[in-house]
Amino acid sequence: MSERKMIYLCLAHMSDEGYEQKYVKEAFDTNWVVPMGPNVDAFEKDLEEFVNSLTPNPSPKGEGNLDRKVVCLSAGTAAVHLALIACGVGPGDEVLVQSFTFCASSHPITYLGATPVFIDSEKDTWNMDPELLEAAIKDRIAKTGRKPKAIVPVALYGMPYRIDKIMEIADRYGIPVVEDAAEGFGSRFNGQVLGTFGKYGVLSFNGNKMITTSGGGALVCETAEDKEKIKWYATQAREGYPYYQHEAIGYNYRMSNVCAGIGRGQMTVVDQHIAHHKHVQALYEELLAGVPGITVHCQPSLTPVPSPTGEGSVPVFDSNYWLCTICIDPKVRVKGQENAYKTVVKGAVGGAAGVVHVAENPRTDCEPNDNVEAMREFLKQAGVEARPVWKPMHKQPVYASAPAYVNGVSEAIFKVGMCLPAGPYVSDDDVRYIVETIKNAIV
Repeated sequence: MSERKMIYLCLAHMSDEGYEQKYVKEAFDTNWVVPMGPNVDAFEKDLEEFVNSLTPNPSPKGEGNLDRKVVCLSAGTAAVHLALIACGVGPGDEVLVQSFTFCASSHPITYLGATPVFIDSEKDTWNMDPELLEAAIKDRIAKTGRKPKAIVPVALYGMPYRIDKIMEIADRYGIPVVEDAAEGFGSRFNGQVLGTFGKYGVLSFNGNKMITTSGGGALVCETAEDKEKIKWYATQAREGYPYYQHEAIGYNYRMSNVCAGIGRGQMTVVDQHIAHHKHVQALYEELLAGVPGITVHCQPSLTPVPSPTGEGSVPVFDSNYWLCTICIDPKVRVKGQENAYKTVVKGAVGGAAGVVHVAENPRTDCEPNDNVEAMREFLKQAGVEARPVWKPMHKQPVYASAPAYVNGVSEAIFKVGMCLPAGPYVSDDDVRYIVETIKNAIV
C-alpha cells in the first residue's frame, strides 16, 4: 500500500453538477467580487431554509418551521466574536465556555477583554456538563457579584450538546446562549437544527467542514432586527450617511460574494454529505466492534421523542458525525510506542491551514498517551491522516490563569482519544483499510 494516496480527515467535496463554478463565474462576470452581492443574499436564504427546517418537514413549503435569520461572515470565529459583542460582552466580563473545544470558541472572549470561564464535559456527549454549568454560574455570582454575560456550548465533532438542560439553566439565570455549532452543521436535537435554540448560533464553512466556502462562517440570529445589527457590525458599523460616519467600532467580517457562490453550490449536496458521514460512522462502529481496547464514540441512544412537527417521533441526538472518533485503552500496545514523542514535530500541524512553529520540547504536561501518538504515527506512515482530539482549553498554557470548573472528563478523553477520517472522499474501502491498519498496529 506504499503508493496509496493520503486519506485525509475531512475535505470538501464539490457538487457533481458544478454549481460552485457556475455561481463563482457569475460573480466574476457581473463584477461582484466584493463582500456583498447576489450570492451572499441567496446563500443566506438557502441557510435560513436549512436551519429553520424541523424533522420531519411538515410541508413542502416549510410551513410551521422556525423563522431564524442568518448572516454570512468571513469565518466562524468572526461569528463568535460578533455574537458576544451583541450579547454585551466587554472588558471585565466573564463568559462560560466549553473547555473541550477548538480555540475559536474561546479566543473571541479574550479579544473583547473578557475572561473565559471553562466548563468541563459530560461523559456521554463529551460536551458541556449542565451540572457543572449551573455550579459555575452560582460560584461566579458569589465570587464576583455579577452574572456571566454569555454561555457558549460546543457541538464537539458534530455531537449535539444537552441544549434542553443548558437552555433551562440559561433561562433561569437570564444569560444568553451562543451555540457554537461550527462542527455541528446539520446536527439536530429533538428534530431541531443546532444553532436555533439560543440567542445566536455559530456556523463554519472552513475547508474541512460539512460544507465549505473555502473559508467563511455564519451567524444564526433570533430576529430580523438581530440580523441587521450583526450585518452593521460586520460592515465596519457604518452609519446611514452619504459619507463614512462611525459612531461605534465595527469589523470587516462580511463574506465575499465569490465564497458565497461556492456555498450556494455546496447547499445542493449538504444532505448527501451528512448522510455520508453517518454512513462512515456506522461502518467504523461495525468494523471496530470486535477490536479489543478500541471504542468508537457514539451518540447517546435514548428513547425517541415526539417530532416538533407533531408527526411521528425523532431521535433526541442526531449527530452529523463531522469527525468519527475512537478511544484507545491505555493497556493497548502499539507498534513503535517506545519511540513516541522522541522527536519534535517539524511539519505543519492541522493540514493545509496549519502553521509551522517548532516547539522546544516534544512533550507537554498534558498530552495523549504514548500508544495514541504511536497509532497516529503508524496511520500516517500508512497514508492515513489521524489526529488527537482537541486539547481542553483549561489545559492550554495561554489560559493557565482562567477559572475552570472541571471533573476530569475532557482531560481523560484527550489522553485516549483520536479522530479518524470521515469526509466525503472517504470510501467504504478506505474505512476498511483504516480499520485493518489499526488492527495491524496493535501488538
